[in-house]
Amino acid sequence: MGAPFNSIFSWLIKKRVHQIDLFKKHPVEVQNELFFQLIASGKNTEFGIKHQFSAIKSINDFKKSVPLQTYDDLFPYIERIKSGEQNLLWNTEIIWFAKSSGTTNQRSKMIPVSKESLQECHYKGGKDLLGLYYANHPQTKLFTGKHLIVGGSSEINYFNQKSYFGDLSAIIVKNLPWWCEWRRTPSKEIALMDQWEEKLNLMAQETVKDDVRILAGVPSWSLVLLKKILENQKTDNILDVWPNLELYMHGGVNFEPYRNQFEQIIKSPNMNYVQTYNASEGFFGIQDLVKSDDMLLMLDYGIFYEFIPLEEIAQKNPQTIGLNEVEIGKVYAIVITTNAGLWRYQLGDTVSFTTLFPHRIKVVGRTAQYLNVFGEELMIDNVEKAISLTCTSLNCTISDYTVCPVFMTQTKNGAHEWLIEFSSEPKDLTFFADVLDENLKNLNSDYSAKRTNDLSLQKPIIRNLKTGTFYEWLKQKSKLGGQNKIPRLQNTRNFAEEILAIDATL
Repeated sequence: MGAPFNSIFSWLIKKRVHQIDLFKKHPVEVQNELFFQLIASGKNTEFGIKHQFSAIKSINDFKKSVPLQTYDDLFPYIERIKSGEQNLLWNTEIIWFAKSSGTTNQRSKMIPVSKESLQECHYKGGKDLLGLYYANHPQTKLFTGKHLIVGGSSEINYFNQKSYFGDLSAIIVKNLPWWCEWRRTPSKEIALMDQWEEKLNLMAQETVKDDVRILAGVPSWSLVLLKKILENQKTDNILDVWPNLELYMHGGVNFEPYRNQFEQIIKSPNMNYVQTYNASEGFFGIQDLVKSDDMLLMLDYGIFYEFIPLEEIAQKNPQTIGLNEVEIGKVYAIVITTNAGLWRYQLGDTVSFTTLFPHRIKVVGRTAQYLNVFGEELMIDNVEKAISLTCTSLNCTISDYTVCPVFMTQTKNGAHEWLIEFSSEPKDLTFFADVLDENLKNLNSDYSAKRTNDLSLQKPIIRNLKTGTFYEWLKQKSKLGGQNKIPRLQNTRNFAEEILAIDATL
């Protein structure tokens, strides 16, 4: 079956590569055509009627007619759709809702998923990911084995027996076509379990019997599964279990802090790591070049893009620009209009462009994820680069971390407190703090200025947490597994105090 399947896939990817080349060469034209298709689909919805879509003749008309939207702005519509009403935001039936991850907000978001967004965005992204990999590695035998997705759970939404919610990965698994299901492991029953610890044990037992060649998932949870399998199989090399493992597809967080741990577990110089940029709201980018740290912005997935320059973000009515105006190296917040009825939706991510024509991007942070208690304006991108540099130079590895402020008092200046779980500890925590501090200074001039002579910031405080502290915190928050992640940067101490309290009891 392997050879015919590879031949068919080879033919399909060559056909698809021509379409990808089209939006690489003509990005603005492809996006403009898509824009008018979205307006036509939405003009008779309640949202479209309210915002006079039938009178929209240009992108400027759209900007004037539709204010930038947040989740809270769309929340009343989403609540009604969950209860069974239709044709509010989108013109086809919506019965699926992707429960967004993230622990920075106590309330989970329920993102509507239409059949168009599932098929033309999420599934298309998955196919393109494998297709672009195949184009870069034409001799691969990837598709003759199984693929393992470390995903989340799926639950029935009891507001209406015809509508459902779950992690996006679970919604995708629930609706996979038969030819994808045939190649997937573990069984659907295990993959969709919501009891993470039981599910983890069953996954570790069932998947070792399969010829797994592709692994996909958030790095932190993928590592938990891999370590469980190694423990069960009494080995330190996952290739003893899956000798043909060739590809790890990751997204959701910066991979660099985790790379060393993966390379220690997967002892193969031929292992490939491919980055994706997808979320509950859509599939946005794929690493299309080998050993690259940027991603091709996918422009024909039913998503129309606008970008807010970083200097505009704090404005009451920030101005957006299109692909024809973005510049390399500048930071922009993403605004999306999608084929699931998210109109001018502020995604919350910031990106910078590394190339134009084709448009490639790097995700540099979250608009809500930065430290700026003392005017230091420390972005997540700075923090993750500093960690990677520090761990490399000191030969240590970090499992998980979060950073919070220590507020100023009358007698003491403020500081950043780092709560860290090391998987391989540095020899000297004080020296670790010194090196981390220097790397942060080199990466961020505002941080460096605030650290001058301890002007308003003291040296970082490092708390070496016991193994399992973050896991226990997520467990108490009912956020084990799936796409759930530790909040990296906090401008309050709320989460930090909870985590420290757990550490004290372990």
